[in-house]
Amino acid sequence: MAKISNFALALLLACVQATVARGDDRDPIGAAIHDLPIFDAHIHYKEPAWNTYPVESVIEMMDRNGVAMGLVSSTPDEGTIMLWEYAPNRIVPELRPYHGSAGSSNWTKVTDMEAYLTNRLTRFPHEGIGEFHIHRLDTSDEPFFRSVIQMARERDIFLHVHSSSEPIRWLYSLDPQVKIIWAHAGLGDSATTVFDLMNSHPELLADTSLRENEILGWGRGLDPDWKRVIFAFPDRLMVGSDTWVNGQWDDYDEIIQSNRAWLALLPRDIAEQIAYRNAERIFGRSISMDQIGTR
Repeated sequence: MAKISNFALALLLACVQATVARGDDRDPIGAAIHDLPIFDAHIHYKEPAWNTYPVESVIEMMDRNGVAMGLVSSTPDEGTIMLWEYAPNRIVPELRPYHGSAGSSNWTKVTDMEAYLTNRLTRFPHEGIGEFHIHRLDTSDEPFFRSVIQMARERDIFLHVHSSSEPIRWLYSLDPQVKIIWAHAGLGDSATTVFDLMNSHPELLADTSLRENEILGWGRGLDPDWKRVIFAFPDRLMVGSDTWVNGQWDDYDEIIQSNRAWLALLPRDIAEQIAYRNAERIFGRSISMDQIGTR
């Protein structure tokens, strides 16, 4: 596993010292965070990455960063299946709707989308539908989303939703029992909004991909608003890398290091929950460092 850079290590230690100085009840896990496996809950293996980062190189990147397992969706879905077939013990596949001319802005309007989703869900062991975007809530999509929710309910799998808080509330209004992972914990929403939504919906899960710098207070230590979210809902958060473009694969080491940096500021039990134990419970897997170097 790659060592954290000198700069990142200095930042980590400064943040840990600041956290302790604020008088938290329990000591943070600190540098021992590097002994924990990571479940990366937001991976994409999109077509532009296939030649630049062949499947074996992706697993090698996961290995050197202590990423034991990951939740993968891709544009098109063939990328996910390629990774899953290469390393079935390391990949939890989920079905992204995007393929052909169906993209993030029009996927709900594509005529054969329900048939496409049903076909792929029948052929492969996807454990979620998504990550998909709801850029702007269009309530005329209600019949379509009711169908998608029914697909997920029949298979007891998740919707992995990239949206603001309003569409999440709307989806729960259609079916209060729907299982949702909120991608990027809303991304554009404040930590206060994240807290309010998760507090209102006790089953809502979230991945924190692309939120690392905010959580780290942009180098000042654990952000107080994010700390409130983390300590209130430690059993409902997971980290992620969001390899949506090749530049994210280029920076994969640094992304995982930045996630370990903020996890290092937490007590061991909470750090373990977010790093991998929540994923163990959610996806029914055993996750450990023993998986590093395996497929």
